[in-house]
Amino acid sequence: MVTEMRNEHIDQKNKGTHPHKFTLWVGIASIIMTFAGLTSAFIVKKHAPGWSTTEVPVIFLYSTIIILASSATVHLSLKAFKERNMLRYRSLITITALLGLLFIVCQIIGFSQLWNAGITLEGSGAAQFLYIIFGLHALHVLGGAIALFVIFFRAYSSKVRRYNVVPVEVVSTYWHFVDALWVYLYIFFLINV
Repeated sequence: MVTEMRNEHIDQKNKGTHPHKFTLWVGIASIIMTFAGLTSAFIVKKHAPGWSTTEVPVIFLYSTIIILASSATVHLSLKAFKERNMLRYRSLITITALLGLLFIVCQIIGFSQLWNAGITLEGSGAAQFLYIIFGLHALHVLGGAIALFVIFFRAYSSKVRRYNVVPVEVVSTYWHFVDALWVYLYIFFLINV
C-alpha cells in the first residue's frame, strides 16, 4: 500500500511541468509583451510629423534564412538526443551552434551597413526603432547562443554521461522562440518601414 502511494506520488510529480521549463515560458511571455509594446509604439509613432523611413538591409534576409535553418537543426538535434543517437546529436548541435554564430555575424554586418549609410540614432524615425528592437533581439539571440554553446560543450564532454533531456529541450524551445521572434520582426519591418 505504501509502495503504491509512493508510485502514485512519483507519477503525479512526473506529470507536472519542470521548473526550468516553467521559468522559460514565463520569460518568453514577458519577452513577447516587450516586443509587442515596442512594435505597437512603432506603429503609433510612424504617423508623427517628421518621421523618416529607412530600408532594411538585404543581409537581414540572409540572416532570416540562416536562423530558420538553425531552427530545423536544433529540432533534429533534440530528436537525436531523445533517441540517444549521440553521434547525430553532436553533429546537429554543432551545425546549430555554427549557424547561430553566422546569424550573429550577419546581424553585425547589417547594423554596420545601416550605420555606414548614415542611418544612426540621430533624428526621428524608423532607424531608432530598428536599432532598439533589433538590438534587443540581438541580446536575446546572444543569450540563446551562449546556451547553445553550453549544451554543445556538454555534448563533447567526457564527464557528462547522463541523458537528461530537460536542458536540451529548454535550449531548443528558446532557440525556436528567438527564431520565430526574428521572423516576426523582419516581416514587421519589411511591411511597416
